[in-house]
Amino acid sequence: MGDLTVETTPRSKPRIENVLPLTALQEGLVFHAAYDDRAPDVYNVQLGIDLQGPLDASALRDAAEALLSRHGNLRISVRRRPQGDSVQVVQSHVALPWTEAVAGGEAEADEIARADRERRFTLSTAPLLRFTLVRLGEDRHRFLFTTHHLLLDGWSMPLVMQELFTLYGNRGNPRDLPPAVPYENYYRWLAAQDTPAAENAWRTALAGLDEPTRLTPHADSHASVTPRHRVVRLPLELTQTLTGQARRHGLTLSTAVQVAWGLLLARLTGREDIVFGATVAGRPPEVPGIESMIGLFINTLPVRVRLQPSEPLLDLAARLQQEQAELSAHQHLGMADIQRLTDISGELFDTLVVFENYPLRPQALSEAHGLRVTGLHTHNDVHYPLALIALPDDRLTLDFTYRPDLFGESDIDHLVERFTRVLTTVAEATPRLLTHDVGLLTPEEQRQAVEEFNDTAREVPAVAVHELFEEQARRSPEATAVVFEDEEVSYARLNAWADDLARTLRALGAGPERLVALAVPRSVEMVASMLAVLKTGAAYLPIDPDYPGERIAYMLDDAAPALVVVTEATQHLAEATGTPRLLV
Repeated sequence: MGDLTVETTPRSKPRIENVLPLTALQEGLVFHAAYDDRAPDVYNVQLGIDLQGPLDASALRDAAEALLSRHGNLRISVRRRPQGDSVQVVQSHVALPWTEAVAGGEAEADEIARADRERRFTLSTAPLLRFTLVRLGEDRHRFLFTTHHLLLDGWSMPLVMQELFTLYGNRGNPRDLPPAVPYENYYRWLAAQDTPAAENAWRTALAGLDEPTRLTPHADSHASVTPRHRVVRLPLELTQTLTGQARRHGLTLSTAVQVAWGLLLARLTGREDIVFGATVAGRPPEVPGIESMIGLFINTLPVRVRLQPSEPLLDLAARLQQEQAELSAHQHLGMADIQRLTDISGELFDTLVVFENYPLRPQALSEAHGLRVTGLHTHNDVHYPLALIALPDDRLTLDFTYRPDLFGESDIDHLVERFTRVLTTVAEATPRLLTHDVGLLTPEEQRQAVEEFNDTAREVPAVAVHELFEEQARRSPEATAVVFEDEEVSYARLNAWADDLARTLRALGAGPERLVALAVPRSVEMVASMLAVLKTGAAYLPIDPDYPGERIAYMLDDAAPALVVVTEATQHLAEATGTPRLLV
């Protein structure tokens, strides 16, 4: 393999064109980049495009140059100011990071892509992106665009590629493109937002939440561990059923996915008030041209799902969608600021749901002057221990992204199966299906729980209970036999206590064919008394001391026990009967 790096050399020293603050999400990305600067940065994003046809590498490089000239926010670096905060500095021009390489096959091209993806960006040095053109053969290339997530969100990626190939067709001339909408317009909108109103809205939304929802509560959620992916494409029929269900009830497909994820977390954690993260587009319609702007607008925000067992499942989905809609005007607030509005220390959640409704479609690039897109290779990770990335299409694609140091392959197998089952339940739910009735068990697990776990038939030895207890006392004399409040009693001590009590009971007339009443509150003494009666061969009649006196007197008169075992607190219950009493 041979490669040639070609960089554009600036004709003059770059000047600072602008200084902009970081968005809330950008601040988080900068934190994660600095948390472990020796490990691969999980927020390196890469798009690979397989191209078939005659490609002019020089023209494509000119297009990349023109792309950087059009968008100042692609020329940013991150600098820390003396005050301690970080800002993004827009430079007037930057050297184009451009590499050309030759690969002997797909495996070698994949290795080039992996190595490029794992090479960290220095955030203080612009630009935070790279272009690599890999030649695979005659009229076969793979074009790699690698960038730090600080620059772009998923919505922007198709816009970048469409602009790039339009510029490619015009040798870098932007004549067929409208003027780029300045990224600064978005920051002006951010600065004008009512922060106190947003804080009040989120404070209300999270009121009463008393603990986080974390599947890995003891893990370092900031650790830079390269995640793995498990990609599942739902069957066409299930996707159509789910889409139709959502449409009939005025729900978005994103809401259906979030409801299913909320139910999954609730069942896995055993809680009815759970929270997870979700990525929102963050493109306010009030900003002119926002839909065509290139940059990072997304935000990660908490989604709270409160389960009410008697609530119909479809009503839960409608309620969740309404709650999300009421917060839509406040989605610009940062996660750190929202966290401070709660009484919970540490992160609120460790799972994330991303619903990508802006997939890059190959046909959008297929008319690029004789080039045909034959494949796309996307790579976009997150730092969360577990994330679900849903990509809508004729078959809904679910990309389960997980940290292999926290989840094994079998864990993900079970999770995928359970989530698919819940999603199927949502798709097929009737208006009468209650949230409480949504289960996670597969048919095999259901059979195991009902049949195998309940198969408790055992051959019972022909010995009495107290004899089994005595055998256990011989096997493990120092093991704890009974615990009551702050008192723990071993098998040996309890057995000796019961033996002493049994001797006294026999002396007072207890034995086979006789009955002994126990008016002893729940305590260690009650257990010792039961064993003692059984050791004498008698039967015991439990008397609840909280029963009315008349009922206790009737029971004692009707049963006619040989004696009554009492405590100081209960001896008055048997005084009127004349039955002998033993005080324990």
